[in-house]
Amino acid sequence: MHSPTNTVAQVRGGFVGAVSGAVSIAAHGMAGGGAPPGDGAVLLLAACVAIGAIVSSLPAAAHSRGVLLAALTAGQLVGHLTLTMAGEHTHWLSMSAPMLAAHLAAIAVSAVLIRGAERGCHAAIAAVTRLVLAVLSSPPAEAPLWTSTPVHRATLSPWLLAGATAGVRGPPVSA
Repeated sequence: MHSPTNTVAQVRGGFVGAVSGAVSIAAHGMAGGGAPPGDGAVLLLAACVAIGAIVSSLPAAAHSRGVLLAALTAGQLVGHLTLTMAGEHTHWLSMSAPMLAAHLAAIAVSAVLIRGAERGCHAAIAAVTRLVLAVLSSPPAEAPLWTSTPVHRATLSPWLLAGATAGVRGPPVSA
């Protein structure tokens, strides 16, 4: 069973890889590159999976905003370079100010959305855990809150006990 920290790390890695690919394809199309060629799409998919796997394998202590921003930046850079190398044009040598601003905005928006998804993942895991524990836990043992007291007192038993003794009190009779 995975711990919640491992699950959130996998969610983070998947999102970083997916966002890197999506932003790379969008930027490639906006720069006039059109649809990525077949080889470029396969290379981009492999690059994004590698970026996602690297991010999801980071220890829990490395899950900070700075690491997330660095991973998103590296993912977009790797995706952009992959599509550029697979295509016929090399627009990556001359990055314009609007393209740089678009990449920075995409990194910031993606980081905010991924952090929100992580918080949502934590909340969902906590809710499912509480639900499973409530369903699978045994019901509390039923203990009586009061005990019944007899209303009828037997009157025969004291007479039987008294009759079973030696009789009248007194000194022993010599025979």
